[in-house]
Amino acid sequence: MATTRIMPLHIGKGRSAGAAISGIIDYVENPQKTDNGNLITSYACDSRTADAEFHFSKRQYKAITGRTQERDVIAYHFRQSFRPGEVTPEEANRIGVEFAYRFLKDNNAFIVCTHIDRHHVHNHVIWNSTTLDCTRKFRNFWGSTKAVRLLSDTICVEHGLSIIENPKRHGKSYNKWLDAQGQPSHRDLLRTAIDGALERRPDDLAALLQLLQEVGYEVKRGKNISLKGKGQERFVRLSSLGEGYTESELLAVLMGKAEHTPHKKPMPGKPQKVSLLIDIDAKLRAGKSGSYKQWASVFNAKQMAHTMNYLREHDLMDMAALKEKAEAATTKFNTLSAQIKSAEARMAEVAMLKTQIINYAKTREVFAAYKASGYSKKYLAEHEADILLHRAAKKAFNDFGLKKLPTVKSLQEEYAQLLSEKKAAYSDYKKAREEMRELLTIQNNVAHILGTAQHPSEKEKEPFLFHKNPKDALPHRMCV
Repeated sequence: MATTRIMPLHIGKGRSAGAAISGIIDYVENPQKTDNGNLITSYACDSRTADAEFHFSKRQYKAITGRTQERDVIAYHFRQSFRPGEVTPEEANRIGVEFAYRFLKDNNAFIVCTHIDRHHVHNHVIWNSTTLDCTRKFRNFWGSTKAVRLLSDTICVEHGLSIIENPKRHGKSYNKWLDAQGQPSHRDLLRTAIDGALERRPDDLAALLQLLQEVGYEVKRGKNISLKGKGQERFVRLSSLGEGYTESELLAVLMGKAEHTPHKKPMPGKPQKVSLLIDIDAKLRAGKSGSYKQWASVFNAKQMAHTMNYLREHDLMDMAALKEKAEAATTKFNTLSAQIKSAEARMAEVAMLKTQIINYAKTREVFAAYKASGYSKKYLAEHEADILLHRAAKKAFNDFGLKKLPTVKSLQEEYAQLLSEKKAAYSDYKKAREEMRELLTIQNNVAHILGTAQHPSEKEKEPFLFHKNPKDALPHRMCV
């Protein structure tokens, strides 16, 4: 996991505080980056009006404390990045929220926005520099970079995610870090795409580039040919890919004057995951080319082999056993998911209730004086902020149906207990999710294989799918 330092956000020259806050929040809440806003979570504020709420809190701070600052920090910004494929956007968002809760200790309103516009999922955490009670400011402290990194790493380890060991102050870019960890860089992926395109024996350079476009690459012609894949910010020149990938070398290969040697990079050994089979006929009807059919046929053949191996290894030789195991895995996942969601919902309630109890206690005397004044408009104008906080707290208590307020200590203990239970369940949750996904993929592949390989009458006569002996399996029926 890669992290960055805490970044203070200043008003800047020629901008109002409101405009400055709106600018950063509009960026992190970009619907194109956050799945149309589904990956935005806020605490003690409404994400839609957070800029106005942050700005109002600063005016309240000035009114309550009488303090002003020339170079006031309006908010703070923190980024979290995750290794590609290691975490879902929803999980990343929950981890960002957990980080914000634990770092800010419920003192500041915050927004967590998870971006999915790049090949790696990453969080943007924005929090108000002014505390919820509008009496204090968050102060960026000496060594904050190390502190947030340690907390972020701790949370990631608790969730079974990877971290950067011993990061350097001026280290490598995220892409280079991935490369050092054995993960394919953008250039590695482009080389692999070119290798695959050449295997399909295009007639010329134009045909080669067309094949690369079909797999998602954008081509830019000029003095040099450059390509850009999904998740890339910049184009990559062919000339920068190294030996065997320059334009002149590729032309020599296409003209039959040279042999192409694919670039091989050692990759960490991970177990082969089974992927869903492709409905080739449907893809062809959608407009895919003949070359796609050839590639998809090879892909399906490999996935059929992986599917058969899985079934033999796990002794799932008939549809009934496979269905039973898939249903059990799904039930287990749903149970753990509901358990975690319930804990998270209650944690949010506890955090909010704790804040309201603190606000209620702090404003109790002010509201009592306001009541004794006969609800004087003059007194209201002088103590509006405290009175509003008090009323908001009472409303929250009524909404919860509380007749007796719990202590802050008991809420803290409950929150810690819920967090502990959530952590304990999360490890099992991840394993259950992976098992469910794998079994459902296998089940779909089996249905696809039987649907394309057998006639309806044959399916009824043959309840068993595969045999324990690989020689007795049905590869001869699996035509693509």
